[in-house]
Amino acid sequence: MTRVLLIEDDPAVRRGVSLGLRHHGHEPVAVTSGEDGLAELVAGAPDIVLLDLMLPGMSGLETCRRIRAFSQVPIVILSARDDDVDIVVGLEAGADDYVIKPASGEVIEARMRAVLRRTAPPASGNQARTTQGDLLIDRVALRVLKKGAQLALAPTEMKLLLFLSAAPEQTFSRQQLLEQVWEHTFHGDYRLVDACVMRLRAKIEDDSRNPRYIQTVRGFGYRFGPL
Repeated sequence: MTRVLLIEDDPAVRRGVSLGLRHHGHEPVAVTSGEDGLAELVAGAPDIVLLDLMLPGMSGLETCRRIRAFSQVPIVILSARDDDVDIVVGLEAGADDYVIKPASGEVIEARMRAVLRRTAPPASGNQARTTQGDLLIDRVALRVLKKGAQLALAPTEMKLLLFLSAAPEQTFSRQQLLEQVWEHTFHGDYRLVDACVMRLRAKIEDDSRNPRYIQTVRGFGYRFGPL
């Protein structure tokens, strides 16, 4: 049973999402504020967090940042706002995906399952370890070391790095990455990809403005280098 921490202040939304989670066999724990969410995260160790951005007191954005300061638990944003700035800022703060409200229980379930699958080990056909410069990528232990120090990567960051590094020097479009990493089969939102690349570069690159490992192919997508 998946333990889901729902941080949502709207009673109707909280009740509806909780019912949907139970219907799909999950164990929801619902709180109404970011402060309560952080406390429950420490005490209850949920498998995934559903986070509303518009919360009283501590905003959902600040809550996301504080979670990422000490935990790599998967985070899916629930937002009634579809403004580009809100979505991008939320993704840059460390969220793994977002869902625009109102959303059906089936949509929320599908996004959650996709995010949780990103923590699964990759296919056994991939090379167990990849060493590139200062990076060591261990596909069995699901860890990444830079100059011997282990990096804290969120599930989506890990899945993106594993996917790109499995085919070095091959260029993938943003749409291909959405399908393979986020499992979005529709013509998706490329902001998910760009925000995740930005976060990942900040962790693995010496200079994220001049990336060595994840290179941009302008107007198309990304590749794992160097060439």
